[in-house]
Order: sequence, then C-alpha cells, then structure tokens
Amino acid sequence: MDTPSLIASFLCFVLPPVTLCYAASCAIWPWKACSTCHGTGRIKSPFGRVFRLCRRCDGTGRRIRIGRHVWNEYRRVHRDGNR
Repeated sequence: MDTPSLIASFLCFVLPPVTLCYAASCAIWPWKACSTCHGTGRIKSPFGRVFRLCRRCDGTGRRIRIGRHVWNEYRRVHRDGNR
C-alpha cells in the first residue's frame, strides 16, 4: 500500500467513530469548564485578594461545547425555516 491510500483508509475507519463519540458526548454533556476561570466562575485580581466574575462565562464556570453550539445553531435555522 502506498502512503495516500493508507492515510485515506485510516481516515475512513477512524474518523466516523471519533465523530460519533464526540457527538454523543456533546449530547450527554453539553457543558464544559470555562478555560479562562478553570470552572470556578471567578478570576482573582492581580492586586490583593479580590475576585471578580469571569466575563467569558458570566460567573457560571461553564461554557457550551463547540459541537453543541453547532447543533443548536443547526436546530435554530431548521426551526426558523420550517415556520
């Protein structure tokens, strides 16, 4: 087997299960910890012991996964197109 066909066969057998597993994880666990505040919802001030709410997650500590966001947008466009 040459290299391009080896890569193509690898992608054909590995990519669909990985995609399905990611889609399932987005359906089961749509939220992930915020990368800015590491899931705490607070960011420590550089001076002193004062905390402020994280602007990225609005203080919740959770962010929606990219795959779930794409799915929500798809459903919104589908719903608005069928009204």
